[in-house]
Amino acid sequence: MRQNPVRAALRNGQMVHGIMATEFLTPGLCQVLANAGAEYVIFDMEHGGMGIDAVKAQCAFARNVGVVPLVRVTGHHYHLIAPILDAGAMGVMEPMVETRKQAEELAAWCRYRPEGRRGVGFGYAHDDYKGQDVIAGMRAENERIMVIPLIETATGIENVEEIMAVPGVDLGWFGHYDLSDSLGITAQFDHPVFQAALSRFLAACEAAGKPAGVLGAGLEMVRGWRAKGFRCLCYGSDVSVFQSALKGALDTLKGEAG
Repeated sequence: MRQNPVRAALRNGQMVHGIMATEFLTPGLCQVLANAGAEYVIFDMEHGGMGIDAVKAQCAFARNVGVVPLVRVTGHHYHLIAPILDAGAMGVMEPMVETRKQAEELAAWCRYRPEGRRGVGFGYAHDDYKGQDVIAGMRAENERIMVIPLIETATGIENVEEIMAVPGVDLGWFGHYDLSDSLGITAQFDHPVFQAALSRFLAACEAAGKPAGVLGAGLEMVRGWRAKGFRCLCYGSDVSVFQSALKGALDTLKGEAG
């Protein structure tokens, strides 16, 4: 069974870089991302409007190009998570995790016994249709799946220490926009209340020995997150990166033409 080099790198204290995909779900996307040096891609079911068929196809396209496919699901339910894993995702990000219980359930749903209680099924996309030895397959799958609670509400920050301490949680993700909105200071990232929440999040990750991940809207923002201690860095989305690069070039060309 294929390994998850992103999980291994983070566990070894390294930094990883990727992108979020919401719109340009072509057969060539993962190869393009791999050529650009992306180590992972997060397929966004929450805001991107994609369904499981699109996710399954993209996980297949990622299979042979070395990009780790992660998926942000739409909510906290077993039936929203297990099929995504069987479709080939190597990790699940759940939005708005607010309690230790939610984190424990998320971790359990993502792994087979004895670590969790994921339903057993082999010979499908997630094991490359090999139908291998079940016990060995369960162990290998448990080792490669990433469990990623998204902390993006005031309640989540209040419980962040307990959430990040849950066994089986691999990576804490900081949802800066929704968190600022939940705190009543939408997009005010320099506000003292937001900065205090950010510091508490990072301290909780460090105390639990878990890496921290975040999305940045541009190069300077990503550099800023990196300077604060984030090691799993997401450079925008397919839409934002393409649109920003195109607009910058066209603005320059139009300006030169007068």
